[in-house]
Amino acid sequence: MKWIILASLTISAAFAQSPRFESTRLFVKVAKGAKLPESSLIQSAKPLFGQNYLVKTSNAVALENELKNNKQVVKTERSYYAGKRKLPTAQKTKSMDSSSFFEAFNDPKASKVWAFRDASRKGVSVNKAYMDPLAINKEEVIVAVIDTGVDYNHEDLRDVMWSNPAEIANNGIDDDNNGYIDDIHGIDTINKDDQGNASGDPMASHAHGTHVAGTIAASQNNGVGIAGIASNVKIMAIRAVPDSSDETDADVVESFLYAAKHGAKIINCSFGKAHNEGGMIVNETIDHIGQTYGALVIAAAGNEYRSDNDNKPKYPASFPSDYLLVVASTNKSGGLSWFSNVGQNTVDVAAPGSSVYSTVPGNGYSSMSGTSMASPTTAGVTAEVLSHFPELNPISLKKVIMESVTKVGRFEDLMVSGGRIDLYQALRHTLNNYDELVRNQSLKR
Repeated sequence: MKWIILASLTISAAFAQSPRFESTRLFVKVAKGAKLPESSLIQSAKPLFGQNYLVKTSNAVALENELKNNKQVVKTERSYYAGKRKLPTAQKTKSMDSSSFFEAFNDPKASKVWAFRDASRKGVSVNKAYMDPLAINKEEVIVAVIDTGVDYNHEDLRDVMWSNPAEIANNGIDDDNNGYIDDIHGIDTINKDDQGNASGDPMASHAHGTHVAGTIAASQNNGVGIAGIASNVKIMAIRAVPDSSDETDADVVESFLYAAKHGAKIINCSFGKAHNEGGMIVNETIDHIGQTYGALVIAAAGNEYRSDNDNKPKYPASFPSDYLLVVASTNKSGGLSWFSNVGQNTVDVAAPGSSVYSTVPGNGYSSMSGTSMASPTTAGVTAEVLSHFPELNPISLKKVIMESVTKVGRFEDLMVSGGRIDLYQALRHTLNNYDELVRNQSLKR
């Protein structure tokens, strides 16, 4: 018997309906050229980007009312909670099938990752891409995992963790003056000091984030455990999702900005909520990091039993940003997972997300199911493509992933691309269309 973690409701847990908001933080956007107004209610203010600030206050509602008629203030937005629920726990199940279909790596448990299979076997052609390489040269790609933290000491992850080159470990000093102390592998926005600054230790508090990280980039050919999809990736860990979900808009925005400013070109978001309250600061942040830092955000579509995101939006998945790629989940038979949300106009692609085998804390390995798992499968494929073709900007990269899918007839009305992602075909598509892709990027500058 082995452990399997049943996470098919992970995103649903974060999608709980809730009007709750932080009483001590408020987003404030001022007019161009204007300064943030002074107020006895403002304790401190952190510039975000453009004219946006995150303000620490003694009373968010009172400050909101005070600034309502101020001509220097364009808008204010509250920082809402996603909704609190208990995340799934591990359960025992029968041993998984480990049929020897996989040849590319020597990792003993790699054959359990069924997503590695070729497209004809309903996978994303990882095996084929490595056994019949279309491109050789690679550059390192940083992928940020915004989640419940990552066990950066895991035997299959410690060698692929991103390390902040400007920070000295465990000296209690903010060496690079970026506002975070000892942020070696990333940050923890949940645990803050008395001044409201995030911790520099993103160690996993739940298995979810470690599982996501392993799918993307677990060490290949190290003779241990599994292998990740991408071969030249560093994982930046950002803990912004509590063990009971309930992440806040402010922590999500901070996480996006930290990741992009520190070099992450791909940001995985296996979380979300079913309400937005009209605020667009998260979408504005995705646009900003895409345009300014060249980052692509990949998000889970949600697990609400085939709920249509076109009609019942989920966030961040339903934001309109061009720098956002949204992923539904498929099963071993190649069909849509029973729990996966869809959206002909708002869900972009599908990827394996049912019974995905990956890393969990304490040098363990287990399976999880959910669009939470389909998103990092896509992030791994996207990172591998980018490592071969680092000249691609996020818009071109998204285009490649969507245009190279394996078409599935019954997916045509369920998502934009109408198919499952495919690493081998994505590499081939980029090679065949490289000059045009790069030329179009240059013309749009």
